[in-house]
Amino acid sequence: MSPTIADTLFINGRITTLDRAQPEAQAIAVKDGEILAVGSDADVLRHAGPATTRIDLQGRRVVPGLNDSHTHLIRAGLNYNMELRWDGVPSLSDALTMLREQAQRTPAPQWVRVVGGFAEFQFPEKRLPTLDEINDAAPDTPVFILHLYDRALLNAAALRVVGYTRDTPNPPGGEIQRDANGNPTGLLIARPNATILYATLAKGPRLNPDDQLNSTRLYMRELNRLGLTSVIDAGGGFQNYPDDYQAIQHLADAGELTVRIAYNLFTQKPKAEKDDFVNWARLLKPGDGDGYLRHNGAGEMLVFSAADFEDFREPRPDLVATMEQELLEVTRVLATNRWPFRIHATYDESITRMLDVFERVHAEIPLTGLNWFIDHAETISERNIDRIKALGGGIAIQHRMAFQGEYFVERYGAQAAEQTPPVQKMLAAGVPVGMGTDATRVASYNPWVGLHWLVTGETVGGTRLYPQRNLLDRHTALRLYTEGSAWFSTESGRKGLIKAGQYADFIALSDDYFGIPEARIKDLSAVLTVVGGKVVHGDEDFKPLAPPLPTPSPDWSPVGRYSRLSVPGSVQASQAAAACCATPCGVHGHRHLFAALSRPPVGDLGSFWGGLGCGCAF
Repeated sequence: MSPTIADTLFINGRITTLDRAQPEAQAIAVKDGEILAVGSDADVLRHAGPATTRIDLQGRRVVPGLNDSHTHLIRAGLNYNMELRWDGVPSLSDALTMLREQAQRTPAPQWVRVVGGFAEFQFPEKRLPTLDEINDAAPDTPVFILHLYDRALLNAAALRVVGYTRDTPNPPGGEIQRDANGNPTGLLIARPNATILYATLAKGPRLNPDDQLNSTRLYMRELNRLGLTSVIDAGGGFQNYPDDYQAIQHLADAGELTVRIAYNLFTQKPKAEKDDFVNWARLLKPGDGDGYLRHNGAGEMLVFSAADFEDFREPRPDLVATMEQELLEVTRVLATNRWPFRIHATYDESITRMLDVFERVHAEIPLTGLNWFIDHAETISERNIDRIKALGGGIAIQHRMAFQGEYFVERYGAQAAEQTPPVQKMLAAGVPVGMGTDATRVASYNPWVGLHWLVTGETVGGTRLYPQRNLLDRHTALRLYTEGSAWFSTESGRKGLIKAGQYADFIALSDDYFGIPEARIKDLSAVLTVVGGKVVHGDEDFKPLAPPLPTPSPDWSPVGRYSRLSVPGSVQASQAAAACCATPCGVHGHRHLFAALSRPPVGDLGSFWGGLGCGCAF
């Protein structure tokens, strides 16, 4: 019998399949968007035909496409082109330079928005910008800077636009900081509820529908650049269904998605959450859609009374007494309709109370087989891990501690931080575990920062949180970001491995994940990203294989200027970071990213700046 002819052969690679039956290979054959065969070059070349395309992997390390089990792609896509990202920017000085330059380019009535993805500890200055620095950088253009779940910084122009005055009352759970005369300073503080931060951000202008489509395309391509081929979208505040899903549905209908998306629906109405899910259950059932866009159930917000935001600058919030009854009613609706669900839970005290509710529902309507799960679980106890296991649940973890571990240590101590979250105990208990980012409003969307955190236990500021016994080896960490995450969208067996019969989703890396020093894991990216057998991203020698990037719109978008420099995977950002900490510079001080972005009239930037006495290596 003749072998089946492949559409495309990917040969001459060093392929880590994560398939325990065949852990290593050289080549992959793809047909109709699925993996047809995996093996040696000789094995796979048997599937070549006259029309088969051959792609030489050039000896690159190839791994399954990464799958972020908790992110907010749909919301982020609508806003990406408006946002100035400080993800991985090497110094506060560079960040302020970017802010000043973008303020000059941004037309009224638009804002400059820095919305998460960074922490003050990543900067050598180890601080946030002051309000004076922000006002100096942008005296006339509104500026909104969101830092984790704890605060937002607004310049004077933004305060005028949002209308906060001495007469504006503090909202519940939030504070508008005021000066001695009672006037708002521009600092908004979550105490500890982040609603004030997100409600203020929502006052800003939105992109028009065409620009939202462009923004979403570019954001997916940025994720492809970093090796992501799948995500599970956790919904979000101010993300209404179906209104705010029109852009992603349009792209899905047109066959333009370059990332597979399983999406959860996040309730939008405090005290009316049950009504949301009753109505949605009439419109959708889990699994509706296809392999690129499919409904995945409820959450991460099931009831607002259960939200315990992880603002480690503030004491742990106690959930209100009405939480159990409200959660019970919603969970019954979900279990009855066989909807999988996810729920945000940072603290073990909150998880205990939630599991009390889930056990009550389980006694009436078994949760077994629903693939329900807890999100975050930084301080979960062994007892509650076992309770989740008994109910057939899972735990989705993220690298939020990489961005705010220092705050946790300051409040609770280094010993308490050693297992936040206790991933090794989760795995030992046999609980499904998937890895993600919770991007983009808290942590960065860069998966390699998360893998670096799992392997080293270090924050983005270099603080070592975990002892060696609580770290993961590189294979285990990668498995959580691939096969592990597939369970959370009920797609085990379809994605996560390089194996015949699974989706043809895989990536070739910029360097060997298994061979480079641990410190360099965070700098990795993909030079080739394949989704459904199609090349969706190419860099270096693979660049001609990929479709061209759309031109960012509107034309003032920060994406066109900063997108490949403002993430930790960028070579120039990495070099700038190293120069910032290690190389004296008489020209730029700590403004090394400014040097990288400058456009002197020469071909050799390093020689140009070096001739001026600069040690930036540009």
